[in-house]
Amino acid sequence: MKATQNYSRIIAGTMTWGNWGKNLSTTQIDKLIDHCLSVGITTFDHADIYGGYTNEAMFGKAFVNSGVSREHMQLITKCGIQHVCEARDNKIGHYQYNKDYIVSSVHQSLKNLKTDYIDFLLLHRPSPLMHPLEISEAIYQLKKEGKIIDFGVSNFTPSQIKMIETAVPVVGNQVEFSLTQNNVMYDGTLDDCITNKRMAMAWSSLGSYFKEKNDQTSRIKEALSLLIKKYNATEDQLLLAWVLKHPSMVFPVVGTATPERIEASFKALDIKLELEDWFVLLKASQGHPVP
Repeated sequence: MKATQNYSRIIAGTMTWGNWGKNLSTTQIDKLIDHCLSVGITTFDHADIYGGYTNEAMFGKAFVNSGVSREHMQLITKCGIQHVCEARDNKIGHYQYNKDYIVSSVHQSLKNLKTDYIDFLLLHRPSPLMHPLEISEAIYQLKKEGKIIDFGVSNFTPSQIKMIETAVPVVGNQVEFSLTQNNVMYDGTLDDCITNKRMAMAWSSLGSYFKEKNDQTSRIKEALSLLIKKYNATEDQLLLAWVLKHPSMVFPVVGTATPERIEASFKALDIKLELEDWFVLLKASQGHPVP
């Protein structure tokens, strides 16, 4: 069960490109798209909710201005989260996965992104009320119409995926995975990706290393200081190299909007962490040796 499209191993995450972060202009997004493509990053990760349901349209406008051929990039987007914000008349945050909503959400994403198809549609987070048959009807209709190519999920457990697969195949799962947050290595999530040849994607792939200063990040910083010179690499490159070494062949989603860091993240693919160095970093993260 493999994804149909050829996604770049490093994926550009767009969540912070809009008003949830850098609030980039159309021209700046245009240049960032070109920069990503020039260094080898051809896949862009979206969600309808990003920027309070505004990021997709910002990207779509910049994409049209860029003149980039659609066949030279892959677009991932997600649906299902009903957020309380100005763009939606929601009284409370919730999830929605009935057939009509999934279909209408995809149509809106297509309009916003200025494209005829989505390469990879993901259900953003699992809902206690989701039903596989309802979801499958939407997915098969969208596939038949050529509106989506691949279908997957985000933040789903193996048992939730198994339930969805009683009605429709799931070819990918995007989950939180980094050196500082690696529970998916132990709860069966990445095992499931290997077993079922499911595409594993990692959001927040640098974890909390650059966001928090605590005992864990201090230990990791000390461990990284011994490896920077050995591998002639930056801290963020080594953090990505650690994720990339996992046998589930993780595709990290890199959320930076800084051109230099985007280019550096792609070069992390060239770093081959030695086995013991990988465990040195794991030990630093856990605060104790492996059992």
